[in-house]
Amino acid sequence: MIEAVLLTAILWFGILSLRAAERVRWLLTAFELAIFALAAAVILRRRLAIRPHPIAILLGGAALWALLQVWLGISVDPQRTLQAALGWTVNCAAFSVTLAVCVRDEIRRKFLTAQVLFALAVSVEYVISHYTASTLGPFVYKNQFAAYIESVIGIAIANAIRDARRRLAWILVAATMFASVVAAGSRAGSILCLALLVALPVTACLRGWISVPSLARIATLAIAGGAVLVLVTGWETTWERLQEPNPYSLRADLLRSSLAMTRDRPLAGFGLGAWSSAYPGYARFDDGTFVNQAHNDWAQWAAEGGIPFLLLMLGVVALLARPALASLWGLGLMAVFIHAWIDYPFEQRPALAAFLFAVAGALAVETTASPSARHPDEFSRA
Repeated sequence: MIEAVLLTAILWFGILSLRAAERVRWLLTAFELAIFALAAAVILRRRLAIRPHPIAILLGGAALWALLQVWLGISVDPQRTLQAALGWTVNCAAFSVTLAVCVRDEIRRKFLTAQVLFALAVSVEYVISHYTASTLGPFVYKNQFAAYIESVIGIAIANAIRDARRRLAWILVAATMFASVVAAGSRAGSILCLALLVALPVTACLRGWISVPSLARIATLAIAGGAVLVLVTGWETTWERLQEPNPYSLRADLLRSSLAMTRDRPLAGFGLGAWSSAYPGYARFDDGTFVNQAHNDWAQWAAEGGIPFLLLMLGVVALLARPALASLWGLGLMAVFIHAWIDYPFEQRPALAAFLFAVAGALAVETTASPSARHPDEFSRA
């Protein structure tokens, strides 16, 4: 249990230091060292009896591919590629540690519940800061904030489905997080969170985990709670952004540039982390603005790592798909991978990426049994 507590504290430190880490590099270094130290402690405590998970092997392969790109002279920016190698090593460690410490159902449920409650606090803090300082709290970018919420909102919805006694409380938690994403002005995040609010209860009903009357109650509470909270926190920013003409025209140009980069180096790529260094040679226009990311993680992975690296990441998603469907709450993490088609939740913020892969670790250890099979008492009143 102490390992789960330490892991939670490290992940929370990483999230809270996202904004400050831009200016104070040692905060990120401290986060990375803490992840590695905990990973070493977990390995030693288990007397090296650790069986690598296929996803951990793929994530480790991502780090090795970055090192290979530097060694072979493939990367156009070796320094950034070395940083990417470190980031993927941290992702692998975060995934593996969570996988190891969350094997027991009770510990995993407590770990996931803690992440939801912390995300709720971050959401409330965002709404307050939105009206006082116009910031996103620890988050620098609204869509990365939205991706963070997407990864955990499914847990709150699944808890509402599972626990009839605390259903209202969990629905309000999910509705609050949804409202904060709308207030942040993330179009894709708002759509994905709303889709999760609707799709998870419907799927649970179709599987027979809850009755039709329970579905009606959940839907009514979710819609009413979400609508009220959106009115309270504000919806104007998202609405105005939805009215923009050709809102994804810039992303479309960046996508075309990324595809051109992939066509030129389909196998080797330009080096993980080196997209911004290679992009100027493929830019379709130049207005003097520095473009730091492709605004499409999948296209950027293909451009930086080549088709082999893209297939590696598809493998990660494929291995997570079954437990995501089985657990329902894991569909929130799948939503982040969907969001990555039009933005960059896995790039630029190493601590956020590590958090997302830690959630993936908790998801990967889920059994294929239905929640009712694992916790029959929690469905007795559904």
